[in-house]
Amino acid sequence: MGHGPASVRGLRAVSFWLVIIVAVLVDQATKAAVRARVPEGAHARLIPGVVDLTRVQNTGAAFSVGEGKGLLFVAIALFTVVVCCYLVWTQELPLTLAIALGFVSGGGLGNMIDRLALGAVTDFLSLSFVSFPVFNVADVFVTLGVGCALVGWWVWDVRRARQDERG
Repeated sequence: MGHGPASVRGLRAVSFWLVIIVAVLVDQATKAAVRARVPEGAHARLIPGVVDLTRVQNTGAAFSVGEGKGLLFVAIALFTVVVCCYLVWTQELPLTLAIALGFVSGGGLGNMIDRLALGAVTDFLSLSFVSFPVFNVADVFVTLGVGCALVGWWVWDVRRARQDERG
């Protein structure tokens, strides 16, 4: 495999799509397991003092924001995936940024699948050491992806600025 622009772009694209596929599969598998084994509204200790299992059906966005606006969130998820695809394919992003955008896209698609198939997103993780809304694995992927993307863009921007200074 060569190391030219086409092969680098291909590596970014393949990595991006692999992360999306894995994120969606992990998210959907965890939600299916919870729906099959945990009654809605049930609460149990998962890791005492850290994480509890609390199953709720959420018609809003991450952390129950915007209850009842499911179609809007489907549109936002699709738009986000399209923008991420565009950035990965057209920009000379570092691989780490492509992976971060894959996590954002995979998490968004995971929750979108729930909205379209079930009319609500299955949330089941709650932090027992702080008051925080119930969430799911897709929310973790989106949050992780956004955080990594922000740091990655900042690092990338600093490196490009240094290269520009050097000429």
